[in-house]
Amino acid sequence: MNETTAAPATITPYEDGPLVRGAFEIRSPDGEIIDPGRGTVALCRCGLSAVKPFCDGTHKVRGFRAAGGDQR
Repeated sequence: MNETTAAPATITPYEDGPLVRGAFEIRSPDGEIIDPGRGTVALCRCGLSAVKPFCDGTHKVRGFRAAGGDQR
């Protein structure tokens, strides 16, 4: 799928959790797909993950807190 025909991305901040999770691709600046190495993909938002940009669950043990949903 190229950028002109791709569906829009959906970003959902989850309360006390990752910034986004679900079916999506992460690409390098060169366009190469970055393989997360797992079926469920979540992006880190606490900054503590050992596998950034992916979430590894560290936010749970470190007590990271952040609101979810629409915070306008």
